[in-house]
Amino acid sequence: MIKQDPFKVEPWSVRESSLRLDLLPQSESVFALANGHIGLRGNLDEGEPHGLPGTYLNGFYEMRPLPYPEGGYGYPEAGQTVVNVTNGKLIRLLVDDEPFDVRYGELREHERTLDFRAGVLRRRVDWLSPTGRGVRLSSVRLVSFVQRAVAAIAYEVEPLEENTTVVLQSELVANEPLPTVERDPRAAAALASALRPEYFRARGAGVVLVHSTTASGLRVGAGMDHLVDGPPGTELGEAEADDNLGRLTVAATLEPGQRLRLVKFLAYGWSSQRSLPSVHDQVEAAIAGARHTGWEGLLSAQREYLDDFWERADIELEGDAELQQAVRFAMFHTLQAGARGEQRAIAAKGLTGPGYDGHAFWDTETFVLPLLTYTVPEGAGDALRWRHATLDLARERAKLLGLRGAALPWRTIQGQECSGYWPAGTAAFHIGADVADAVVRYEAATGDTTFARREGLELLVETARLWRSLGHHDDQGRFRIDGVTGPDEYSALADNNVYTNLMAERNLRAAADAVERHPDAAAELGVDLDEAADWRDAARAMLIPYDEARGVHPQAEGFTEHQAWDFSRTGSDQYPLLLHFPYFELYRRQVVKQADLVLALHLRGDAFSYQEKASNFDYYEPLTVRDSSLSACTQAVVAAEVGYLELAYDYFAEAALMDLEDLEHNTRDGLHIASLAGAWIAAVAGFGGMRDHDGSLSFAPRLPEGLARLAFRVSFRGRTLKVEVNHHRARYSLLRGEPLQIAHHNEALTVSVGEVGTRAIRSRPLRDEPAQPPGRTPARRRRGAPR
Repeated sequence: MIKQDPFKVEPWSVRESSLRLDLLPQSESVFALANGHIGLRGNLDEGEPHGLPGTYLNGFYEMRPLPYPEGGYGYPEAGQTVVNVTNGKLIRLLVDDEPFDVRYGELREHERTLDFRAGVLRRRVDWLSPTGRGVRLSSVRLVSFVQRAVAAIAYEVEPLEENTTVVLQSELVANEPLPTVERDPRAAAALASALRPEYFRARGAGVVLVHSTTASGLRVGAGMDHLVDGPPGTELGEAEADDNLGRLTVAATLEPGQRLRLVKFLAYGWSSQRSLPSVHDQVEAAIAGARHTGWEGLLSAQREYLDDFWERADIELEGDAELQQAVRFAMFHTLQAGARGEQRAIAAKGLTGPGYDGHAFWDTETFVLPLLTYTVPEGAGDALRWRHATLDLARERAKLLGLRGAALPWRTIQGQECSGYWPAGTAAFHIGADVADAVVRYEAATGDTTFARREGLELLVETARLWRSLGHHDDQGRFRIDGVTGPDEYSALADNNVYTNLMAERNLRAAADAVERHPDAAAELGVDLDEAADWRDAARAMLIPYDEARGVHPQAEGFTEHQAWDFSRTGSDQYPLLLHFPYFELYRRQVVKQADLVLALHLRGDAFSYQEKASNFDYYEPLTVRDSSLSACTQAVVAAEVGYLELAYDYFAEAALMDLEDLEHNTRDGLHIASLAGAWIAAVAGFGGMRDHDGSLSFAPRLPEGLARLAFRVSFRGRTLKVEVNHHRARYSLLRGEPLQIAHHNEALTVSVGEVGTRAIRSRPLRDEPAQPPGRTPARRRRGAPR
């Protein structure tokens, strides 16, 4: 039986041509709009039916206790959970007193379209009410990239055949009921009635509501105002409000050919410190700015912003229309997650849903920031400045753990550690090196010297201090980092995890280099050359385990000697393993949740030979179950490098289609932003072969059979480079900026504006692909193979 995809394949949009209520929770995430500050799930305008209502503000959360059956020293005592704030999306329609509800009457047409170039969600509906009245309604929704506190909706209704009386109720609703959450650690802890009313005001066609949280002490304001256009006799009521509800009612009798149009301007603001009048005035000012710009002005500014983004960042694929759409979908949502966060975290789900309680993890720096660094560098800089703003909390955490430097949180919203399971939380110290890696990449790609002297230096220094105090020199002089958890959460509290040690080595060296470049700024942090030299000593002596007998690197010391996981006794319905087996069993077996050693082959590829990469990939591929959405993109990159181009193609598709096809069966909780960003990584670093190990750009492109052409653009130190690849040649064009030296298959090449550098593609020898664990083979994308 051929599966019918819910979304049409189009190059610049995702279109749903009929409404499937069983897929509503997924589509609400897919059709979400955000700008990094405001997030609106793609709920229907009328609010019901819904899978999961959601309106989110980046950084706005409530605290909740973290209970433990048995407490322990250093356990975090409180968690943080994203709050569903005041819902301003609601516009209810009544047709001759009959509420418009897609579950009743006859839904003759229903189409929704997410437009990547216009940055809007469009909806078109033809509906026949239970009493036989036909209407057509359309809506266009946007969250502004330019005016970050503003969202807006244009809503129109018209009768199809006869005079019809319609009523619109435009609402602001706080503390709306939420459905019960599944018992799944990847889901969210629902908070009922999280907002305490503080103030409401209704005047003219506008409403402002102000609420606060009880435990976190945050204050949020939400406002709406309207423009109404209808035939003579249209009745515009006065807005009304109470503690948790604001409403404007509009009524009109429409003849065929007449329309009632309502434009709704929304604004949000929040603060942990500002007074109620200040937050109220912030919202009022944002509404005034939106009215001044007007609906058409907001649309125009949105299109201009995205035209600029796609000009600098677009990826073009020829030969696979579905993946072309999926990659642009992925990039659009990654942009929405981080474009206007402005020194707030980029959560694992962005602002598309409450999954993982709205927390940010290492995903941000390792998977999301590479895309932003090379396409929207200001977004990457802001995300790193947020990390820097949390350093005081991280220093406190390190001190509590008996360490120096900064112990960055495994999962958080505000900066405090919120992981209640320390083997897969606090022990995952590699997050410090992941942040340092992102700092080094951002500085190399942008040349932002101000950031390098300030935030960048301090982040590198404090993470290096952590590594120096966490590790030690053994009696052979080797520097060991014991009892830590790497990216693979099915192997905890391991000694000398290769990924962790290699990333820590780079962190230590980068910090020492930064101290030498900025000695005066370093002195203000209490760093001298002796401390930097100590970091270099630790880096030089870093222990990187190697299994001579098997000819591979163990993921951590002793890993290759563990008992192999018995896949023959694992059913296909028992994935993810973490929901069906105790961690104790997982920790002592050779089974890998997600790329760990293989991630080291990508991010620290400069530390491995080609043969080592190939041997390691072959060893770990049959052990890796991909119970994390973070794995496929990394496996795509390394598979492409060692010569498994068709397998890389399969993994590329898995990363890109993660949410459009709901591959993890939890898209309802929000999109997998890191996997979506990973689609960009798979294309650019996988098939484009881009690496940035030494602060410069090199390329080793190769394409699978299913792709005829790949083209992508990257921003680098004020320049825009375009790379075009087919099966035989690569073309390098500098679109703007000063001449740039790059490398193509280790051959130096200088590109200048107006010139094209063309080079032949070097092939890899064909090798037999390794197998995956039974039942975990990725869907075949390759030519002639069934999906």
